[in-house]
Amino acid sequence: MEIKVAIIGGSGLDAPRLMKGAREKAVKTPYGSPSSKLTLGEIGGVKTVILARHGKDHSIYPTGVNFRANIMALKKEGCTHILATTAVGSLRENIRPGDLVFPDQFIDHTRHRALTFHDEKVIHTPMAEPFCCRLRELLCRSAKELKLRHHNKGAVITIEGPRFSTKAESHMFRSWRADVINMSTVPEVILAREAGICYQSICMSTDYDCWKEGEEPVTWDMILQRMQSNADNVKKLILKTLPKIDFIECECH
Repeated sequence: MEIKVAIIGGSGLDAPRLMKGAREKAVKTPYGSPSSKLTLGEIGGVKTVILARHGKDHSIYPTGVNFRANIMALKKEGCTHILATTAVGSLRENIRPGDLVFPDQFIDHTRHRALTFHDEKVIHTPMAEPFCCRLRELLCRSAKELKLRHHNKGAVITIEGPRFSTKAESHMFRSWRADVINMSTVPEVILAREAGICYQSICMSTDYDCWKEGEEPVTWDMILQRMQSNADNVKKLILKTLPKIDFIECECH
């Protein structure tokens, strides 16, 4: 099977010097239009599709993202793998701002999102191992080769947003054994599994949420500043990993 990798988030990889033959394509799905036009091309000889989760101008708030249209658009385009970049807050002392985390589990704390494609014909999808172990292994190998500080597993909890947590919530999530927190992984990872696409998040730790004494509580400006400072590392990581991606039978399919 031909490999075609979707990158959700972009991370500047659609720059002409990186993406060869780039072109935009508008896609419609039974669930409506995705968050942005798809950018199609090749990176390092690998067919690649880039999708901006929150729109190219970041105008779509977390719960307003049409996750079903996004994943279905990538499925229609023939994507076999998804690398999804996301900013996260750290709920653990050892996960410092600037670290990368490749989660192996999620906790769903959303309330208002369409979580499945199977709302008419009920199909119960196994979700014990929701992320692609093969993609995670490749990302860990690349991060090690690049000498990037990273964590090869962890649980990400997804909340609705766009507000950040209270201190009470932040401590509660820590007691639930969540390691990082964001507003985007669920239901993306669920829908990718239902669609039979290998999916792995690349989490960029930007802050300590608001649980850690002596640290400034998270703000949007803080996230933007730290994401920008870490963008080059994420770009290097993806460029290093893309040529390694192969197709093997795994639970994702």
